[in-house]
Amino acid sequence: MTVIVRDLRPDSPDDLEGFVRVRRLALPFILFTPDSVRHLLTRTPPDARFRSLVAEEDGEVIGTAQVALAHDSTEPGQGYLNVYVRPDRTRRGAGELLVRAGEEHLAANGANKVYAWLLDEPGNRAFAGRHGYTRGRPAHFLRLDLTDGTLPPLPEIPPGVVLRTAAEFADDPRPLFELDAETVSDEPGDITYAFTDYEAWLAQTWNHPLLDRELTVAAVADGRPVAFTVAYTDGGARYSTAMTGTARAHRGRGLARLAKTHSLHRARAAGFTEAFTGNDAGNDPMIAINKRLGYEICGTEVRYVRELG
Repeated sequence: MTVIVRDLRPDSPDDLEGFVRVRRLALPFILFTPDSVRHLLTRTPPDARFRSLVAEEDGEVIGTAQVALAHDSTEPGQGYLNVYVRPDRTRRGAGELLVRAGEEHLAANGANKVYAWLLDEPGNRAFAGRHGYTRGRPAHFLRLDLTDGTLPPLPEIPPGVVLRTAAEFADDPRPLFELDAETVSDEPGDITYAFTDYEAWLAQTWNHPLLDRELTVAAVADGRPVAFTVAYTDGGARYSTAMTGTARAHRGRGLARLAKTHSLHRARAAGFTEAFTGNDAGNDPMIAINKRLGYEICGTEVRYVRELG
């Protein structure tokens, strides 16, 4: 049996379904749909040199990779390469071929450093070591059961604060962009990002097919959003928060927890049964919020890095 690596075809339902199948089996804590996979491939700015790769064996997609330059980072020359193979199709060489193709693409486009997330499992640790990757910081996937009645009650809304859904910003989402840009710049991580392109944000984030504007909740004070939680849903019973944060001047008031708790209650009322989120291991404020909400760790990833060239 021969394994080949090629680009994902965004107009191929079989490719999209195959990509989603691999990711759902390898990463059951993250929401993927054919539309979301196509969206990332077709809406990422050209400067990122983004590619979605598939490893195919006898016509079946058994491995995937997403590779790109960190084009909106404040430091040039950085890239990322995230490889996932179906758990029941490992040891066929798919991972190695995907890594090789991804690194060659990054090097050809000027990257000198590549970051990769891998689930923290013995086989993945050995794989990373063989390919010259150095272990970095961990991050956790968390899950919350929305059916068992343990969701904390809704906190009181402080004076001067109102809650609004993202749907209420449909005519002018720029205030949400400005809040997103501020909070992303403060997230712990290896790569520092700077969101400055509003049109790109509209295309990538505001029009993301998984974004649930009715469940995305913002706390508004002084006429602008100052804390929010961004909700994704995939058309089933699963809900995920993609981002939660607070503007610097309003931190320490419990507004992020307020927005997230209200979003979770809305999700439960709408019939969602599972909630997922993720935390960098160094993000103590969000770790504390999620613990109070009842989330439990269901998986761990580790960020690895390799110098190219």
